[in-house]
Amino acid sequence: MKNSIKKGFISGFIATLVLTMMMIIKGKMGIMPALDPVGMMTNTVHAKLGLPQLPVIGWLMHFGIGTIAWGGAFSIFNKWIPTQKQLTKGIIFGVVAWLIMMLIPMPMMGAGLFALNIGIQATVMTLVLHLVFGVVLGVSYQKLLGE
Repeated sequence: MKNSIKKGFISGFIATLVLTMMMIIKGKMGIMPALDPVGMMTNTVHAKLGLPQLPVIGWLMHFGIGTIAWGGAFSIFNKWIPTQKQLTKGIIFGVVAWLIMMLIPMPMMGAGLFALNIGIQATVMTLVLHLVFGVVLGVSYQKLLGE
């Protein structure tokens, strides 16, 4: 179990790196500047916890969630995801992670349910990003398992 969690963390980190690259490209292209989850997390912990408003805090949260929370959860719940292929498991998990994000953190950060206060484009963009996250998570986990 410990070994599979480590592989989950590594897969989560890889998937978070890919997602982050896509977020950075989106930002550089000027696409939906209001959709800035790292900035939103930074601002939220500043407002709610009084932590310094430093982008590094948001980035640490972003990578911590993707690597530890999602990577670890993927390895723990992997056997219960109702499919055999890790790719498909990753996609399903990515959609679940997206749903959780749309229902809990987005409203907490002022974006509303499904980020609709930002616009439907944010809802679609975050779904696409989490589908990519899930693909990378599943494929990298499969490779690390040696399957």
